[in-house]
Amino acid sequence: MDNRQIDVCLSPELINLYDLKGQIVVVIDILRATSCMVTALAEGVESIRPVATLDECQQLGKRGYLTAAERGGEQVAGFDLGNSPRAYLEGAYAGKKVAVTTTNGTLAITRSAPFAKQVLIGAFLNLSALAGYLRQQPEDVVLLCAGWKGKVNMEDTLFAGALVSMLRDTHEPCCDSPLASMTLYETVKNQLFDYLMQASHARRLSKFGVEDDIRFSLEKDVYQVIPVLKGDELVMLESVAH
Repeated sequence: MDNRQIDVCLSPELINLYDLKGQIVVVIDILRATSCMVTALAEGVESIRPVATLDECQQLGKRGYLTAAERGGEQVAGFDLGNSPRAYLEGAYAGKKVAVTTTNGTLAITRSAPFAKQVLIGAFLNLSALAGYLRQQPEDVVLLCAGWKGKVNMEDTLFAGALVSMLRDTHEPCCDSPLASMTLYETVKNQLFDYLMQASHARRLSKFGVEDDIRFSLEKDVYQVIPVLKGDELVMLESVAH
């Protein structure tokens, strides 16, 4: 278990630089896809099917899935849900299967799925549960930030930094991106919301009146669940389920 490494890929566009074979990949899209996924499963959704395109999502809707689609920060017309984690609160869709496609997060999942040993979903909402699980695993870890349309974003980098910080006693940063993200997080961790509201994606989303989503997505350890990719669907990792 010694000498495990942790790396941070700051954008899916850089994923070709990383050897994911045999590694655990944690996909991060704080605003808001992975926050939705954690909340949905914690609130009783049976499974989540991440897909890359709107057409795939629509087709699954014909097979009984609820459909959730976001592009450019807004819900796409004709789909059941958008990309708000708060939509799943109080078991609103318990027992349902959800097909989801988003601008950034689902792309990060579909790009890493063919190569990684295991794909997990990370959010501030399940930060401690995720860190606790990773400490117990022998594999190296790659934190894959979904970013924004191929570019680096602040919120995913900050979460990566939080996780690197929590794993500093068990996982060694293997290049500068884990160190940079951890340094950023440690610098602003006591003012996350205020700092993040300066970031481009938070400003973009605030135009749509979703500040409550942003606040909710920055809450730590609301849930003790970890979504894991099993085949084509995200389900709850049984070892940490209640």
